[in-house]
Amino acid sequence: MAETTPIAPHLPVVLVLAGHDPTGGAGLIADAEAVAACGGWALTIPTALTVQNCRDVQAVVPGDPDTMRAAAAALDGFEVAAIKVGLVADLPSLDAVTDIIRRFPGVPLVVDPVLRAGGGRELSTAELVDAFRERLLPLVDILTPNRDELSRLSRSPGEDTERAVELMTLGCQAVLVTGTDSPAAGTPGDRVAHTLHTPDQSRQWSWPRLAGRYHGSGCTLAAALAARLAAGESLMSACEQAQAFTWQALAHAWQPSPEGQSLPRRLWRLPVTSVKVPDPSGQGS
Repeated sequence: MAETTPIAPHLPVVLVLAGHDPTGGAGLIADAEAVAACGGWALTIPTALTVQNCRDVQAVVPGDPDTMRAAAAALDGFEVAAIKVGLVADLPSLDAVTDIIRRFPGVPLVVDPVLRAGGGRELSTAELVDAFRERLLPLVDILTPNRDELSRLSRSPGEDTERAVELMTLGCQAVLVTGTDSPAAGTPGDRVAHTLHTPDQSRQWSWPRLAGRYHGSGCTLAAALAARLAAGESLMSACEQAQAFTWQALAHAWQPSPEGQSLPRRLWRLPVTSVKVPDPSGQGS
């Protein structure tokens, strides 16, 4: 019997513009894993290189804008179905990011506004936030800030809803506000609430709160959301699926050291290789 050639699956392509995190907890590695786990294929362009561990960021080196533009231009053989943007470290790289996005009109754009590291280091400036509002927000289909990032991006003194509405008046089409790090008043201590705001409606999801601190949850959520949009899901369904995926990645997280943050395992369904721990006595069994 003649062998048949397997039919190659169609993989929804997500273009990822984000910083490189050597730990793999966040940034390009996290995004690529999340996109792959959600059935897509990630194209990655570094917007910055970072020096960091599971506790905090020590240094950020912005990417070269011309190299970023050239890297995007070289990917003309791929049909990009969604774009995900993470860390943007300075004004020249912001300009490069917006130039690249404009190469793909009509492609859904998910932006995770990385303004501060989980360990507390500032990753943005007031000038960069102003430029972000002016140049990038009008291009965004869905923004995924946590409540602190929402507050920094908005000029409204009101509550989350008023702040989200303000960002939508700047051109952003939808805002998914995550409440993990800074819960809204009235949220039970054992729950996490995430709220989607669109011009037509709002929808809130509540998830069981997991113990511990995590590095890369926002990257995971935004990348998974981009992958689901690339696959043709509706915005509401993509948001729900991305949250469910992220919760599982956090529930199966790995903590490399007791003092550091835990790293989401986007590929938690893959088998774990058993590692034999040496006998400290040297006597063996």
